[in-house]
Amino acid sequence: MSERAKEYNRVKIITGMARSIAGFLLLFLFVLLGYSSKLEQYISGIVQNQYLNLIVFTLAVGFGGAIIFAPVKYYSEFYLEHKYDLSNQTFFDWLRENVKAMLVGLVIGIPLLLAFYYLLLHTGNLWWLYFAILLFFFSVVLAQILPVVILPLFYKVEPVENETLKERITTIAEGGGLKVKNIYKFDMSKETKKANAAFTGLGKTKRIILGDTLLENFTDDEIATVVAHEVGHYKKKHILKNILLSTAFSFITLYLISLFYKLTLPLFGFKEMTQIDALPLLVLWGMVIGLILTPVTNKISRSFEYQADEYAVEVTGNGELFANALLKLNKQNLGDESPNPLVECFFYSHPSIKKRIEFIKSVSKKYENNN
Repeated sequence: MSERAKEYNRVKIITGMARSIAGFLLLFLFVLLGYSSKLEQYISGIVQNQYLNLIVFTLAVGFGGAIIFAPVKYYSEFYLEHKYDLSNQTFFDWLRENVKAMLVGLVIGIPLLLAFYYLLLHTGNLWWLYFAILLFFFSVVLAQILPVVILPLFYKVEPVENETLKERITTIAEGGGLKVKNIYKFDMSKETKKANAAFTGLGKTKRIILGDTLLENFTDDEIATVVAHEVGHYKKKHILKNILLSTAFSFITLYLISLFYKLTLPLFGFKEMTQIDALPLLVLWGMVIGLILTPVTNKISRSFEYQADEYAVEVTGNGELFANALLKLNKQNLGDESPNPLVECFFYSHPSIKKRIEFIKSVSKKYENNN
C-alpha cells in the first residue's frame, strides 16, 4: 500500500508541476510573441466598452487554456483517480461537476475582475492596496456563505442522524467554545472513496461537516478524535489567523506584483498598466511570487495542524486512538506516509502522517506525565 500511495502521489505531483510550468511558459510566450495584443485588438474592434472587452479577453484566454490543458485535467482528475480506485464518478458526472464549478467561478470571479479593473483605472499606482482591502472583505463574506450557499451546490448537506455521535461531537465542540446548532454530513461518496471532516463557516454559519465516507468507515470514537482536531483549529483561532495571514500575504503579494508589473511593462512593449493585453503579466508575476511564498504559507499551516493535533490529544485523552484514526484516514485517502522533505515543504499544507504520529506520541507522553 505504501509503494502504491507513493506512486499515486508522485504522479499527481509531477503532473501538477508539469501543468504549472507549461501554463507559465505558454502565457509568457502568449505575451512575448504579441498574441495577447493581437487578441485584444481583435476584441476591441468588436467590443467598444473597456469592461466588456476585459471580460471577453479573459474568457477567451481562459477558454483557450482550458482546451489546451483538458487532456492533463482529465488524466490527473479522472483517469488517475479511477486507476487507483479512488473515484466513484462516471465521466459525465465528472464533466458536469467541472462545468458547475466553472459557472460558480464565473459568478464569483467576474464581479471581482471588474472591481479590480475599476481600481486599476481609477486609483493609479495604489490599485494593489485598494484591491487587497477589497479581497479581505470578500474573503470574510465568502467564508460566511461557503457552507450555506456554495457547498450545497455541489453536495447534499443534511444533519447527521446518529444522535449519540451528535451529542458527543456537540460536547467536544462546546468544550472548545464552539456553539453549533447541528452536525452535518455531505455526500462525499458521490465523487470519491476518500474521507474527510472539516470546520467551516464564520459567525452564524459556522458548522462541523463530516463526509459520509468518514461516517461509514470509522467508529464513533475515531470520528470523535478527528472532530476534536477540527475543533482545535477553532479553539486556537486558526480560522481568524488564516484570514489575517492570507490578508497580509495578499498585501505583500499584490504590492510586489504591482512593482514588478510596472517595471517590466516596457520590456514587453506596453506603455500603460491599464492596457488589457498587458494584464497577463500580472498573472505571470503572481505565479512567480506565489511559488516563492508557498513554502512559507505551508510551514505556517503545518504548525497549525500540530497545534490542533495536540488539542485533540488533550481533549480526548487518547492519543493512540487518534493516531490510529489518522493512519486509517491516510490509508483510505492513499496518502504518502513519508514524502521527501522538499516535496513536503512545497506541496504539503499538513505534516506527513509519519511526523504527525511521532508528534502525537510525544504529546501523549507529556499529558500522561502531567496526570
